[in-house]
Amino acid sequence: MPISIKTKLGSLVVVSVFITTGLLLVALRTETELRFITVFSVIATLLLTQFFAHGLTAPLDEMTTVAKGISHGDYTRRVRGADRRDELGDLASTINRMADDLEAVDRHRKELVANVSHELRTPIAALRAVLENVVDGVSAADPETMRTALAQTERLGRLVETLLDLSRLDNGVVPLRCRRFEVWPYLSGVLKEAGLAASQRAVGGSASGPHTRSDVHLHLDVSPPELTAHADMERLHQVVANLIDNAVKHSPPHGRVTVRARRGPYPESLDLEVQDEGPGIPEAERHKVFERFNRGSVPSPHGPGSDGGTGLGLAIARWAVDLHGGRIGVAESARGCRILVTLPGIPPQRD
Repeated sequence: MPISIKTKLGSLVVVSVFITTGLLLVALRTETELRFITVFSVIATLLLTQFFAHGLTAPLDEMTTVAKGISHGDYTRRVRGADRRDELGDLASTINRMADDLEAVDRHRKELVANVSHELRTPIAALRAVLENVVDGVSAADPETMRTALAQTERLGRLVETLLDLSRLDNGVVPLRCRRFEVWPYLSGVLKEAGLAASQRAVGGSASGPHTRSDVHLHLDVSPPELTAHADMERLHQVVANLIDNAVKHSPPHGRVTVRARRGPYPESLDLEVQDEGPGIPEAERHKVFERFNRGSVPSPHGPGSDGGTGLGLAIARWAVDLHGGRIGVAESARGCRILVTLPGIPPQRD
């Protein structure tokens, strides 16, 4: 049972009174002068208080040192004594958690700079090379060359959109514009955009984009065919597009990505899943796949040089699902990875 500092201070007062009373009784029985008893009582009380005060000030001094280090950007130091069962232990645990959070934020900031720099470098270098060849007369400004330049420009635009989505994520809730829509034609359009984009990038010879896999087959399974749902179509597009992007990146050559949609438990609710045939996600990593900048430890089945992205796609997908009040997670699957999304639609009204 935790012992509070108030209890310890009360105990100190009680013990001091007992010591003084005991010495006074000794003085009365042994006829010792009162002044000696008073001196002994004061010394004993001071020693006891000093011992107790050291137990309080030592961790406070350490907390001050750690807090000063944190204020100067040193997030590696931690306060000892977090296992104390009093208010100081709670304070030490809080400071350590704050240091952990700040260290994670600082690490994410550095990863963001590194990831964005890496992502920007490739399309900018490729676009510059194409334009320099055209300007120097090495290559003609034919449609194929322009398609290559356009693909790199589109990649830059997608990266900017991703960073804007991240900014919206950090700045709070984005208002939803939910409405009823037919699931089959909507998802069919999303899959068509993903497949068409991959084909165009393959023709243009670009090694960029959300994904460069034109060999992966996208399959749509909606049941019943007339299924409808109630959601923000733009935000849902972010979810599906990012899940397809992630699934395609981790698919084996000539693999298959399946998007399934079923009716949920509430009116206009939707159960959506995206499944690939890749290596899957180890159970120990499933809890963190939706964290920012997490690229996973499983190597890509189509080569170590493939584009790993910024590690923001699944984080943005979770953000969009959370805006709807839904759920997203990794479901059990005999093969590959299966991401399950549940959107609440229009929950029943409570009386």
